[in-house]
Amino acid sequence: MKRAVAHLANLDLNLLVILRELIRERNVTRAAERVGVTQPAASAALSRLRRHFGDELLVRGKGGYVLSPLATQLAEQVEVVCAAAERLFAAGESFEPATSRREFTLLVADYTIAVLGEHLARLLDERAPRVRLHLRLVREAMAADVEENIRLMDGMIAPPVGRFRLPGLRSAELFRDRWVCVVAEGNALLTTDEPTLDDLSRLSWVAPYHPNQGYPPAAPLSQQLAAFGIQPRVVVRVESYQAVPHLVAGTDRVALLQERLARQVAGTLGLRVLPCPGDPQPIVEKLWWHENFEDDPGHVWLRGLLTDAAKFLN
Repeated sequence: MKRAVAHLANLDLNLLVILRELIRERNVTRAAERVGVTQPAASAALSRLRRHFGDELLVRGKGGYVLSPLATQLAEQVEVVCAAAERLFAAGESFEPATSRREFTLLVADYTIAVLGEHLARLLDERAPRVRLHLRLVREAMAADVEENIRLMDGMIAPPVGRFRLPGLRSAELFRDRWVCVVAEGNALLTTDEPTLDDLSRLSWVAPYHPNQGYPPAAPLSQQLAAFGIQPRVVVRVESYQAVPHLVAGTDRVALLQERLARQVAGTLGLRVLPCPGDPQPIVEKLWWHENFEDDPGHVWLRGLLTDAAKFLN
């Protein structure tokens, strides 16, 4: 333990900030502008980072720099570490939304961005024009350790599942939705407007966040299919909700999708939005955060902002 502390004391922690911006921008000049240093200073920092990691980090490609395999691995870690450090040093400070430059990090699905993003972005611009928002798309691997991930971020927007029922987590409901079936208007295998479970079980499926085998407990859609007793013949798996309707359009496939998202794209993509048979559970989207942020003035403001944005959906 003493060696780890001594090692940290010998590091220039300012390099964390420049590392984050270099990875984000993949451009030394733009990273320098983001950090507020000169281009030569950013180049010198990159050289120090290369020596420290024994890796190029940014590798010249045809169209500019690309991330090395190690830099790709570091990208997620440096975001989490920088966000945690910013919150650490902001602890105890008052929060003035009109002048604050704080960055908030939320873990969300692309579905949440599609239905809530416009309202959230507008309110953020009106109330706190200098505050930054970093939306990270949720992945199954990141949901594996919910408490640890939320402790290092400002929160997650997601339906409740078993692994969220932990003593260190707090939550507040934002909005609700429901599952619907989506099929192409020309689907020759499903002509009825009220499909049965037997109808759905005969079709091929597009499924978001679906594993090679079984149903992951963290995937609400997989839980719903399991409750229906359907073992879907999944022909397209995708780590996205927004991509699902595009992969159904023009085919004889079917998918379950959140109604708010389905209605947004049905007309453009030529889809039918049909009622879901059985008794589907409602989709309850909640904001989850760690109890450490309960009394943080900035976090209290963020929770209010999200609640107000969600009111446009209710």
